[in-house]
Amino acid sequence: QVKLVESGGGLVRPGESLRLSCTASGFTRDRYVIGWFRQAPGKEREGVSCISNTDGRTLYANSVKGRFTISKDSAKRTVDLEIDSLKPEDTAVYYCALDLDQALVLGSYEYDYWGQGTQVTVSS
Repeated sequence: QVKLVESGGGLVRPGESLRLSCTASGFTRDRYVIGWFRQAPGKEREGVSCISNTDGRTLYANSVKGRFTISKDSAKRTVDLEIDSLKPEDTAVYYCALDLDQALVLGSYEYDYWGQGTQVTVSS
């Protein structure tokens, strides 16, 4: 079955960088979108970025533009999220999700499968 596994989370200091990775498995389709979302305590889940495996198009939330970079390795079926200049407000559980309909959007309703999440804590 479809499986998404996130890795790379942890405790980091403000200003540092972190690279999250999402590994997808259990499906053969080559045309899909993978998105990254985050949910902070007491807040709604927020879409931060997504990437099309078909053509590499990317989309970023305005709140993270310039600090977040999404990339993919189609052969390995991994999608990474590089986060620079981390801030305490970036603290959240970060999830990756798979959209088999290839919609390049950041609405969680569009995504079919979800990983379990990885915790990112930014604190001095």
